[in-house]
Amino acid sequence: MREGLIYKALSGFYYVDSEGESFQCRARGVFRKKGISPLVGDEVIFQIENETDGYITELKPRRNELKRPPVANIDQVLVVMSAKEPEFSKNLIDKFLVIVESYDIEPCLIVTKKDLLNAAQTAAIESQLSDYEAIGYRTYFVSNLEDQSALADILVDGINVLSGQSGVGKSSLINAVKPDSQLETGIISSALNRGKHTTRHVELIQVNGKYLADTPGFSALDIAHIDKYILKNCFPEFVAREDQCRYRECLHVNEPSCAVKAAVESGEVMQSRYDNYLQLMNEIETRKVRY
Repeated sequence: MREGLIYKALSGFYYVDSEGESFQCRARGVFRKKGISPLVGDEVIFQIENETDGYITELKPRRNELKRPPVANIDQVLVVMSAKEPEFSKNLIDKFLVIVESYDIEPCLIVTKKDLLNAAQTAAIESQLSDYEAIGYRTYFVSNLEDQSALADILVDGINVLSGQSGVGKSSLINAVKPDSQLETGIISSALNRGKHTTRHVELIQVNGKYLADTPGFSALDIAHIDKYILKNCFPEFVAREDQCRYRECLHVNEPSCAVKAAVESGEVMQSRYDNYLQLMNEIETRKVRY
């Protein structure tokens, strides 16, 4: 028996990295009976059948997991947005950040395509990113074709996941960091203002001893797993002030003596963040019950 990490899943096969060696494995039938599917990022115990093949016999406990993209044991999610084509959207940024926070994973915000902006537009984006830095998020502003080697410094030890709107340059970022990966890059659809889906599967790429996952681009963000009490805890600047609210379970909407609403009025909390919070709250409260 050996231990390893699943770095790629494709067509029913799981590719496991074990002490620098790669093994093509299948999962034992017991996983299907239990309704469990191994994920990229899973730490596993496997049995070697020959020099290159084996069978996964056990999954080690997961620290966390995402369903879309299907990755486990994530240490950081890089929320990648673009400054232009598609247009910069604080609403989308906040929705991505909320989803990452809901899984208790550390997010980092990267904005691409800096080279497409003039000086005034660049300054406006930098000002907005400084607001996110004030909350505690790490942010980076990079060009489309240069300065992307900075991504190697952004990665943390362990598994880093790229996520974000289609067409923002996620595959280009990986190609810049690891040119031999040669991932397919898509063409922006101006009619839909989003990119064509180009990434076919999830795979962990090693970059200076750290793992980076390229994931299928998506623009549909599912918050079905988030209720209104989870939602309020996905805004760090709200959590930092909730002890000052009159009510212990304050939702920061209609309650009197709400410290969060007071902070919005004083400019300490971004108005756009609070507006997006109310929008997400309404989405949660009006969604249909699933049976």
